Amino acid sequence: MPARQITKAVIPAAGLGTRFLPVTKASPKEMLPLVDKPLIQYVVEEAVASGIQQIIIITGRGKRAIEDHFDISFELEETLKSNGKEDLLKDLRKISEMADFCYIRQSQARGLGHAILCAKNLIGDDEAFAVLLGDDIIDHSVPALQQMMEVYHRTPAPLIGIQQVAKADVQQYGIIDAGPAIDGLYKINDLVEKPSPEEAPSDLAVIGRYLLTSDVFECLEKTKPGKNNEIQLTDALKQLAHSRAMYGYLIQGNRFDAGDKLGFLKATVEMGLKNPELGKGFRKYLKNLPL
Repeated sequence: MPARQITKAVIPAAGLGTRFLPVTKASPKEMLPLVDKPLIQYVVEEAVASGIQQIIIITGRGKRAIEDHFDISFELEETLKSNGKEDLLKDLRKISEMADFCYIRQSQARGLGHAILCAKNLIGDDEAFAVLLGDDIIDHSVPALQQMMEVYHRTPAPLIGIQQVAKADVQQYGIIDAGPAIDGLYKINDLVEKPSPEEAPSDLAVIGRYLLTSDVFECLEKTKPGKNNEIQLTDALKQLAHSRAMYGYLIQGNRFDAGDKLGFLKATVEMGLKNPELGKGFRKYLKNLPL
């Protein structure tokens, strides 16, 4: 029986953005401009390009700018229209018309697992859904989520996006313990959160793309809070992996950790160079910089 079409995506966006202070003191990290678009728009565009129709954004205090960005701006649109700036008007309307947006307020910052649990009432009892983390910008001709969708329709089971990392960096990630790859898929036996290089079961790191089934909510509800009273998604996925088949998929593409200042700078440079309007002039500028 073919897998049911996945049409919903959850984007957690309630974090405090402490790694970017002081700029995130009053402005959401998700709205930081990456060239000419806010970070979160890249992730939404990836989801929509992959067939997602409903975007569920988990927000928190001080995140109103995210809702405003994806809403209609009547005054601004009327100004652009009266000034004859039809191209800009068209681009603005595309943003608000990309998908059906829904917002849920996470009243307390209780971790990624709790943020996803907030979306439970909007996901059907037997419905798979996507989770995309806005910190991860993945650049590839085939959107990362679309790559995973194609795999899911062949193997309808929870699927986690993974990336090979240097052994010295495993302590920054959740790491999978998996068997040998079959057709590009790794069957996950277990997950270890931020292990030391000596204790890591592999060099395959979990990154911010997931296709999950609705039974993950039961696991999240059973997961006890850990450090900082947070409910960790990794802990719930460990439970799920012990009760049913779960796979890791090695995502193709150039990934930037835009939740890190250096990663954000790298993304800005590389995405700027690829920008059709700015790339040529930006490349020339960089070449002429004194070393």
